[in-house]
Amino acid sequence: MTEQRRVIARVLSDSSDHPDVELVYRRASELDHRISIATVYRTVRLFEEASILERHDFGDGRARYEEIPAEHHDHLIDLESGRVIEFQDAEIEALQQRIAERLGYKLVDHRLELYARPIEKPDNAKPDGTE
Repeated sequence: MTEQRRVIARVLSDSSDHPDVELVYRRASELDHRISIATVYRTVRLFEEASILERHDFGDGRARYEEIPAEHHDHLIDLESGRVIEFQDAEIEALQQRIAERLGYKLVDHRLELYARPIEKPDNAKPDGTE
């Protein structure tokens, strides 16, 4: 692995968000100004093909990436801010299994993405949701 690929791998590994290639490039070029956007594109594609990275399309027209997680999680995408929230829910996981079985299948993989807007609270609402 080249030093530039190591820098890109470190940027991706240190990311707590789901960056697109342009953001990976900006972060990587801060660490090594010799890294080109083309190198980032090639490296991200290589990591994706090697099942090191997972590609997501959260509806904003950009491919976003994260390292293949050790544990399964789902995503909630805030349509106003673009923030991506990772979550796990045992009830949802069990329901998906039951649905697959009811339809005569064994679930081997899945991806759940929820697209949402923040709930507007009345002006007189307290932080705990009461008025």
